[in-house]
Amino acid sequence: MTLASLLSEDQIIPELSATDRWQALEEIVSRLIEKGHLDAAYREEAIAALRHREDTMSTGIGFGIAIPHASCDAVKEVTACFARSKAGVDFESLDEKPVHYIVLFLVPKDQFQTHLRTLAAIAKFLNDPVVRGELASAPDAAAILQVFERKAA
Repeated sequence: MTLASLLSEDQIIPELSATDRWQALEEIVSRLIEKGHLDAAYREEAIAALRHREDTMSTGIGFGIAIPHASCDAVKEVTACFARSKAGVDFESLDEKPVHYIVLFLVPKDQFQTHLRTLAAIAKFLNDPVVRGELASAPDAAAILQVFERKAA
């Protein structure tokens, strides 16, 4: 599994309008529903699971990165969305700086190892300052997806 294999162009938000983490979760989950990657009937369950995780500890890990994630019955396979915010989102990050890159993912409840592997892969990918620079300069969703695909090769 590569991060690129979890995303399609419609699972990328080139400019998030949210300014805080709760708005960001709502906006990203709405995108997944709008594009058919998450059933609208599971909206509240998905948001509740993500909120519960955020209440435990912010998934803003520093360096402008947040990786909101949760296990829930809303999905049958790993479902992800990438969002970028040039202005930055207040995610109450560990380094107290705004978040510019968000990878939200949901994992079925019974797939703990998949959850850990996905989280590790995303963190490793976004930890590279070159990758973050390429993501920052990509003009649209197609170009952002190309960054993910190029780095997966």
